[in-house]
Amino acid sequence: MILALVCAAALVAAVIQRVTGLAFILVLIGPAVLVYGPVQGVTVAVLLAIIASAIALPSAWREVDWRRTLWLLGAGLIAAPFGALLTRLLPEAALLFTIAGMATVALLAHLLGGIVAASLRGTRGAIVSGAVAGFMHASSGLSGPALAAFAVGDRWDQRRFAASAQVILLGYGLVSVLLRGLPTVSPVDLTVLGVCTAAGILGGALLTRVVPVVLARRVMLWCAWAGTIVVFLRGILTVAS
Repeated sequence: MILALVCAAALVAAVIQRVTGLAFILVLIGPAVLVYGPVQGVTVAVLLAIIASAIALPSAWREVDWRRTLWLLGAGLIAAPFGALLTRLLPEAALLFTIAGMATVALLAHLLGGIVAASLRGTRGAIVSGAVAGFMHASSGLSGPALAAFAVGDRWDQRRFAASAQVILLGYGLVSVLLRGLPTVSPVDLTVLGVCTAAGILGGALLTRVVPVVLARRVMLWCAWAGTIVVFLRGILTVAS
């Protein structure tokens, strides 16, 4: 039953990722952390995100904007070790609150749209956004909002951004798993979750023609807020116990 919860989240997250280009871990992080804990849960989510991006990338390859992609990827890879270090230094309760806090900031990032548009542009904006995204990916997996903020500020075409994001997230994910190590959860769980993720990406490719992006984003927000609240509550229970 518990595995089924994470599987359902992985399936929905993969469909949303295929439709919008982002938000896989934002949707998955709550159930994954609830079931596997703050360290292993994030590592599982990052590993599944690698699968999602790897499957989605071939169909998006021709749309990749390599100039922006390499700046964002390079800055993120430099910052990633500091994010991984944070997970080793914080106790479980503090890590739960940190993950939930990052998720909350990510979900409210759209409120800073005007400020972002004025500051995150060009090469400097790519370096700043990439460094923040890489740090957050290695510590919590939540790199999408920082990338989306740069896309808004630099007026990046949505199709090219969504395609480029698959390369960036794949690179962040591989380095994050290298820094964090592979998850120690059951191989059966990982296999089932990987299959659900792949099914979601493939199904999402079919649904992109019929599911409006607005609806996908709305479902993403509902799932992400629910997961964030659960992580906050688990942190409170950890402190109280």
